[in-house]
Amino acid sequence: MSGYQRPEDLAFAKDLIQLAPKEAQAFLSLKSAAERSDGVIPAKYRELISIAVALTTQCAYCIDAHAKNAVAAGATREEIAEAVFIASALRAGAAVGHGLLALRLFDEAAR
Repeated sequence: MSGYQRPEDLAFAKDLIQLAPKEAQAFLSLKSAAERSDGVIPAKYRELISIAVALTTQCAYCIDAHAKNAVAAGATREEIAEAVFIASALRAGAAVGHGLLALRLFDEAAR
């Protein structure tokens, strides 16, 4: 489904916030705390972590925002590339871990 998510969908953000203001405020407060500039983790590393997580959750909007933020924070293309492969290795590792669970559940069901 190419084009399923489109940048112009961001225009609905205001509606979403107005439709669920309490939940939106809680989310925006958490987002603000996680993205603060006065934390122990420097901004560049926060953005690299954010990109890696966005890759594993497959949030196109997050990838877009955090790639731009990473440039502003001084990240390099090489750092982005390493973050991509770190994220993909962890995602693959999670599949193996869930594979272990699948085998156990299969064995339990086969009894």
